[in-house]
Amino acid sequence: MNDIELIRDSDADKPEELMWQGKFIAAKRRGRWEYAARARGIRAAAIIAIDEDTNGTRYAIFVSQYRVPMGRFCLEVTAGLVGDDEGAEGEAAIDAAARELEEETGYRAGHLEELGEFYSSPGMVSESFTLLRATGLTKVGPGGGTESENINIHRVALSQVPDFVADWRAAGHAVDVRIALFMNYLGEDQT
Repeated sequence: MNDIELIRDSDADKPEELMWQGKFIAAKRRGRWEYAARARGIRAAAIIAIDEDTNGTRYAIFVSQYRVPMGRFCLEVTAGLVGDDEGAEGEAAIDAAARELEEETGYRAGHLEELGEFYSSPGMVSESFTLLRATGLTKVGPGGGTESENINIHRVALSQVPDFVADWRAAGHAVDVRIALFMNYLGEDQT
């Protein structure tokens, strides 16, 4: 790694302790570190979805829903768990992304591209997510998620995303960190 010396934490080789586990979340400890993890090895997929109309105008597809841990609505890219259903433990991230995109937004992707694996809060949570970009979208259903999710869909012109996010924040709502990834993508390609 180009002359970078990596120093391992003194707790890295200590045994991992399971402090508590629910259906989806586990609290763990390794040495002095306490952290949350997904139960049963479940991972997540997050989708940057770009739609385009017949005039060539491009749109971001975001979702929002009330998030109990924050006590408010949160603007997010489409995301979901990989392999969380019984019998789907070996599900590929790209398959989960396609399923979640259609379920949450009503759009089907003509093309899904994996952009890599990322960690959203590595000092507190061990969960990773595979980030994907969805293009060639076709509206095939209403979206909104499963019966208990109550997901709202937002189709925002790429040129309006920074203002949309600022207005969302000004209204007192939360913004998922993956929106920052999306806005960085916008800085590279706004056409």
